[in-house]
Order: sequence, then structure tokens, then C-alpha cells
Amino acid sequence: MLLEILINAGVVFAIFAISLLVATYSTLAERKVAGIMQDRYGPERAGPFGLLQPLADAAKFFFKEEIIPTDSNRFLFILGPCLAMFTACLTSAVIPWSRDFNFGSIHIPMQIANLNIGILYIFGILSLGVYGIMIGGWASNNKFSLLGAVRASSQMISYELAMGIAVIAVLMMTGSLNLRDIVEGQSAWNGMRWNIILQPIGFLIFIICAFAECNRAPFDLAECENELVGGYHTEYSSMKLGLFLFAEYVNMFISGAVISSLYLGGYNFPGIQSLTDAGYGNLVAGIGFAVFFTKIILCIFVFMWVRWTLPRFRYDQLMKLGWQILIPLSILNLMVTGGVILLNL
Repeated sequence: MLLEILINAGVVFAIFAISLLVATYSTLAERKVAGIMQDRYGPERAGPFGLLQPLADAAKFFFKEEIIPTDSNRFLFILGPCLAMFTACLTSAVIPWSRDFNFGSIHIPMQIANLNIGILYIFGILSLGVYGIMIGGWASNNKFSLLGAVRASSQMISYELAMGIAVIAVLMMTGSLNLRDIVEGQSAWNGMRWNIILQPIGFLIFIICAFAECNRAPFDLAECENELVGGYHTEYSSMKLGLFLFAEYVNMFISGAVISSLYLGGYNFPGIQSLTDAGYGNLVAGIGFAVFFTKIILCIFVFMWVRWTLPRFRYDQLMKLGWQILIPLSILNLMVTGGVILLNL
């Protein structure tokens, strides 16, 4: 029992540490991708190839002066960024990172919590994440912060609808809300029965909504600099600002993991069934873990690529895309999926 507790605690710590590490170096990758696209180098003075730049940024946030506006609600002002970061980290608990490792009697699970309602858990936590932004914007007692918070909350609510309907089509095909079951359902065809092949429209809707949920360009209306100074975090400084900015990168990492699990086969790869039948269970788990992270990194690269390629939407265009295009399209995709399933029965 003690060994099992220690192993599970180690897995929790490892996944939490990896999530933070990937999010930390995503900030460096963002600058490098931007530099390549703008024909410049990006950070290169803090360590070799700029690899110490994220650590320098963290030190800067820690040592900067912390300013709390006198007219703000102090408790909520502090709670906002903490809640945003807390909810961002919670979503990694139900992600199946790979098949489990087995070394004799020692079993190492590669999923913190195998919930039967894993996808509902993720949507529930994501829905709570907007409260951090809304509380921070309102507690700042600043009109630009409040307007950015209202934009963020209305944007997330609008795009969660289309995202949820797109996911329902996947759940209808899988017959389960468990993320492990959804990933294992894509292991057919020797590891290549990915849902992106069966649900291309649903994948497109989901990834567009993921951009909006993460407040990433071209959906970054909540922190539109040329209109709202800094948006919902205008009044924030020091590590509180760092938590808001870092939560965005954690959310981007988790979004890549969810997209990979739902549509890109998760840890499945070509030939996985052949290796499993041959008895190479731990090898399959190791390769699956590497493949899963490769897919996540590719998703993160797409997030960055789009940011430095497309201009920002106007707010009316943002709402029109969500309500008049994506929701009807997701409903149509759901009806077509249901019809195909009914015909196959």
C-alpha cells in the first residue's frame, strides 16, 4: 500500500512538473517562432541559444515591485490570478499520457485519475477558469480591466457551446466519457483509426474553439493592447501578472493534450497493435508517451504559428463566427454523425 501511494505521488509530481516545464519553455518557443517568422533571432543572450531566458523572466517577475491599486478589492485582486493558474493545472489530472508501465509487481499508472466522466471534468474545470479572469478584471476597479474581463467571459461562454457539441459527436462514436476509452477506441487499424479521419469537421470546430478558450490570437480580444491597454490584467504586476500569463501557456499545453487525445489518436501510433501482440508492453508505453508529447508540441506550434500569421478579429466578427457559423456547423456535424451511426446499426 505504501509503495502504491509513493508511486502515485511520484506520477502526480512528475506530470505536474512536466506541465510546468513545457509551459515555461513554451514562452521561449513563442519568441523563437516569432523571430523566425519575422526574420530575426529571438532571445539568444541568456544562456546558449537563449535557453535560460524563461528562468530570467521568472526571476524578473519575482523581484519586480508588487503594486495593488488602492481602490481595488484586495482579496479578489489576489484571488483572480491564483484561481486562473489553479484551474489551468487541475485539467491535467485526467489526461491519459500513455499506457501503463509494468515492472513485475510494480505498476506505474500514466494517468492520475481515470474518471468515467473525464471529458466532463475537463469542461467543468475550464468553465471555472473564466472566473479567475472575471474576478481579476472586476476587482481591479479599472474600466479597461472590466471590459477585458467581460469580453473574455462572453467569448468563452460563446465558444464552449460549439466545442461541446463537436465533442458530443466524438462521444457518440466512442460510447464513453472516459478519455482513456476514447484514446483506446482510436487504436484500431493498427493504431491509425484517429478521430480526425472520421470527424474532420468536428476537429476543425474544436481547434478553433480551443484558440478562443485560451484567449490566443486571433481571439485575444480580452487583452487587446491597442484598445484596452492590457485588458483584464492591466493593473497587475510582479508575479500576479506572471500567473495570468503563465496560465495561458499551461492552458495551451493542456489544450494540445486534449486535442491529441480526442482527435489525433492520443498515444496511439502506427504499428502499436503489432508491438502489443508481440508482448512489448513497456516499449509500447514508452513510444506512446513520446508520440503523445510530439503531437502536443505540434499543436503548440500551430497555436504559435497562427498567432504570428493572422490578424486579430473585430469583436463583432468574433461573436458572429461563434454563434452564426460554428454552432450551426457543429449541430449539422452532430446530426450527420448520428445519421451515419444509425445507418450502420
